Amino acid sequence: MSESTQAAEIFDDATGDIALGDLDAAIVKYQKCVELDSGYFDAWHALGMALMKAGRFGEAIEAGLKAAEINPNDLLVWSSLSIFYVKNGQVPEAEAAGGKARILSWGGKLKKKDPETGGRGDTERKDNGDG
Repeated sequence: MSESTQAAEIFDDATGDIALGDLDAAIVKYQKCVELDSGYFDAWHALGMALMKAGRFGEAIEAGLKAAEINPNDLLVWSSLSIFYVKNGQVPEAEAAGGKARILSWGGKLKKKDPETGGRGDTERKDNGDG
């Protein structure tokens, strides 16, 4: 069984734990998922949500940022990060994440960070031909 397949099975088990209200078991399993497959977007996002529900806001932010790094144009990840930041008392960061979510909801895209130029992952306008 490949690591990705194993991670997917563990992810399903963790989701079952969430349904049963066992956050601690789910967190351990989501962490195992991302250890097996560090590019597993859904596992990073689910880990962040579970950590937030457990009151572990700093860790939730870390997981959310990893998910955003993997898929920077996902509306839900930026909305979730905004919530994580608010819960952690980081209002400016929450507003910035919320702004990115708004841009995505309007059909915009976010640029990935460019390690060569030190880009910040700013937004870019989607030209729809209207001028």
